This record gives sequence, structure tokens and C-alpha cells, in this order.
Amino acid sequence: GHPAGALTPSAGRLVRPASPPQDHAGTVVMTDKPILIWGAGAIGGTLGAYWARAGLDVLLVDQVAEHVEACRTRGLHISGPIEDFTQVVPAATPEEVTGTFDIIVLAVKAQATEAALAQLAPHLASDGYVLSAQNGLNELTIAKVVGGERTMGCFVNFGADWHGPGEVLFGNRAAVVVGEIDGSIRERTRAMHQRLKLFEPDAVLTDNIWGYLWGKLAYGAMLFATALTNDSMSENFADPRRTIVFETLGREVMAVARARGVTPIGFNGFDPEVFAPGAPAEGARQSIAALAEFNRHTAKTHSGMCASAGPKWTRRSASSQASAPRSESRHRPSRSWWN
Repeated sequence: GHPAGALTPSAGRLVRPASPPQDHAGTVVMTDKPILIWGAGAIGGTLGAYWARAGLDVLLVDQVAEHVEACRTRGLHISGPIEDFTQVVPAATPEEVTGTFDIIVLAVKAQATEAALAQLAPHLASDGYVLSAQNGLNELTIAKVVGGERTMGCFVNFGADWHGPGEVLFGNRAAVVVGEIDGSIRERTRAMHQRLKLFEPDAVLTDNIWGYLWGKLAYGAMLFATALTNDSMSENFADPRRTIVFETLGREVMAVARARGVTPIGFNGFDPEVFAPGAPAEGARQSIAALAEFNRHTAKTHSGMCASAGPKWTRRSASSQASAPRSESRHRPSRSWWN
């Protein structure tokens, strides 16, 4: 068989850096372990391009053959206001991957998590782990499949969109956080933190990853509501007529979090505490206004819940889903693999 991290001949080969890359503080990053990124779209593609450019051993995996071919031949083009560069990255379709990996970054949409885990599980080393670079509480699903010890949590809030084979828009920098799901801080957690700092210099190492994930869950509930209009995220949050919708959604998620004993953590202008049961309405309104301002400065103007799926589902609703409510048929989230 192939050694750990090997590729079939058609998929290219992994290239190890000549010297260990360093983060901005000069700390050497652990590079002896190849990283398998399962899902090479907005999140996985952006991470993979930055890591490959920094010299890390990266293998992107995606089910879109044209995207895989573009990444490993002409390169993955990262565009947008942050940086514009093209990086050739080893890539493969799921069927081309062989061997086992100590580190697998899962970067598919939440609804594709179980299917992706079924494919990647045979490639996870017995002492390896899966890092969930996704939206949602997918760490729970991952832990059920591969075990809690082989699961690491990650919170991402940067804006990115997959624009086609070999094309990803990196719209804005935002919070990136990593932590163990049991709240511990280990050598492997610190090593992953250093890797993430190669992409986001302000990446955070936390002992409360669930706090960040539940915070994003509340924010994500609000983003789903923006899919009901054609307006941008910023325009939605800035419209006073819609404030009550966002406030209500935030309070519902916070009530569930409190019932589960979780204290959500804020990020990028979003303060989950102001949506807690019984909190004054003014604080929630100020937080929503802060979200409008934060999202005003990103090239990713619309949430992935509507921007990538809207036109596609509009056409479909005209034919096969004529009886479906407009909010469901037009704005149903895309079921594509990538995040």
C-alpha cells in the first residue's frame, strides 16, 4: 500500500518544505505531519492555499473533479481585498486518496458532515484527529463517529465564497479560534493554533470552544434570516424594521445555550450576552447595529445561505417546486459539499 499521506499517481504528490515555516512571532510550527483537508471550497480552499504557500504539507480533497484538477495544475486562485495570489496545491477526489493521516480538517457544509465522515474515517490514523472547520455543532457528530479523543473544535468567521473550479473569494478577515472539545490545552492544540496563525495572525487558542461555537450558532440563525431578502447582510442588519427578527432569533438560541449550561462567547461585534433571557432590548439592538457595521466592510456581501443558492433554487422552484413557499423554494441552502 501507499505510505501515510501518499497520493495515487494521477493526483500528484505531496511536497515537504525544505525548512520549518514560522509564524509572525518566530515560533516554529510542527510540520512533520501532512494535513488532509476534506472539502476544498470557501473555508477549506482558503486554509489550504495559505498553508501550502507557507510550506505545510497539504492535500485538498473535493468531489468536484474540475476543481481538483485546477488546484493541482494551474493553482487555486485566492482573490479579494485581503490578498490576490495563486497557489498550486496537491488535490484529489475522495476516490484517489490513500493512506492515513494524523490531521484531517473537515471543511464541508454541516449537512454533508456524516457522508464526509464515512469517506474520510478510513484515512484517519488511530492517534490522529479531525478538526471541524465548519459552521454548526458538528464536533458532536464527529465525536460520535471517530471518538471524542480524535475530535478537535474550530470556530471560523472569515468571509469566503467558492466561485468555481480553482477560484475562491477571500472577502474579509475575522475571528478564528481552536480548542479541544473537553476544554483541555494540549501540545497538539498548541501546534494547530500555530498553523492557524499562518493564515490568521490573530487566531485564538481557547479552553472554551463550545462558547464560540454556540455564539456562532446564534449569529448563524440571524444569517439564515437574511436569506429571506435580496439585501446584503449589512443592509439586513441595518434595517430597523427587521431588528425584532434578529433579536428574537438571538434570544431563542441563547435560551437553549443557557439550558445546556453553555456561556456563548462574542466575536467581531457580536455580543451573545445581550440576547440572554431578560437582557434589555437596547443591548441587542446595539449588537445588531455592530453586525451591520462589521459586514459593511467585506467583499462577501451575502451569507452563503442565500448568495450561492438563491438563483439556482429560483429556477428550480419555477418548475418542480411551484407549490413550495417562496422562502423555502428560493432560499433553501445549497447542498454542495464545500462550505
